[in-house]
Amino acid sequence: MFPVPDYTPRIGLFEIHAGGTISLVKNILLKDRAGNPISGLPNSSALGGTGETPYDAHGEVIRVDMNQPYDALTNPIKTDDYGLDSEGLVAMSDGTFWVSDEYGPHIVHYSADGVEIDRINAFPEDERIHFQLPAEFANRWANRGMEGLTVTPDEKTLVGIMQSSLDNPSKNRTDLTRIVTINLETGVQAQYLYKQEKGSNSNSAIKALSATQFLVLERDGAFFNSTPSAMKHVYKIDLSNATNLESLTDTGSITQDAALGLMVSGETLEQVVKNSAVGNDFSAGWAKLASLGITPAEKVDLIVDMVSTVQYPHDKMEGLWVIDDGRLGVLNDDDFATWSTNGVLEQKYLDNTQSRVDSNTLYIVNGLDLSTN
Repeated sequence: MFPVPDYTPRIGLFEIHAGGTISLVKNILLKDRAGNPISGLPNSSALGGTGETPYDAHGEVIRVDMNQPYDALTNPIKTDDYGLDSEGLVAMSDGTFWVSDEYGPHIVHYSADGVEIDRINAFPEDERIHFQLPAEFANRWANRGMEGLTVTPDEKTLVGIMQSSLDNPSKNRTDLTRIVTINLETGVQAQYLYKQEKGSNSNSAIKALSATQFLVLERDGAFFNSTPSAMKHVYKIDLSNATNLESLTDTGSITQDAALGLMVSGETLEQVVKNSAVGNDFSAGWAKLASLGITPAEKVDLIVDMVSTVQYPHDKMEGLWVIDDGRLGVLNDDDFATWSTNGVLEQKYLDNTQSRVDSNTLYIVNGLDLSTN
């Protein structure tokens, strides 16, 4: 639901004061290349749309002319090929920004004033792109695109992580997710696997500590109040010994498919893990990949368990701020403190008694080891 259909995604600059209060310094509205504000509406199917239907606060389908009834030909659903469900944010030292989203996924470069400069996605027909992501990234699970984006300390390589499994080529939802790296000078890309703790989890942020070590935020969608076993973890991972899928060549059972990526005996990697599963145990599929020399990113350490640390009350832990080698900021997505039930817009609460409205909250965790090896 879009209570404010013409809302413009934006980047906020905030200041944290000594007393713990936070103030908004300025907003940078995101704009297309002509300088027109974009929206958060879904993209057309040609550029990543997967049937997301936008509704307004009254439950009406948002269409091109809201004064006329819906008609697939003359008054269709309103989409926006510049629209972003913005998630990952990288602030470059030159004042520009890279933003990843849950739609395409798209990775878009914006000027300091929020005007689009460049774009990376998996759609070769998109004339706006400079570099193209591997084609399989277009097979995202609806509303679970590239939630995490970071850049290496030398600012030469973007690193993105998909929120969940790809529907590659169809619904194959497991604990297998993907990381992609993009050299901003050459366009050379590498791709790695990441193994989640649970197949229903979400990878909601990634932050570079070095060229090979990163923090990854992995969480479920549960509220601690109703689910004490809720999982809100931050891991340190290392790509040094992980297999770059793009580097593998055709060798018997292993082949590279232009549309589906690396294949094993005619199956995508998602299918290998899914088809070998016993219930929700995907270990047999991972063992098969290991036997072929395909190794995922190494989880070096569990940096923080936010449930055990602060009884983290939010469902969507989604933002990471690396302050220094010992301090980490953690931020939630409060969905604008709203959600919809059966098409009805409602206030979003943290508890069943509806006494605590969800809100953006920054937690600063001290005493961590965020150094690199």
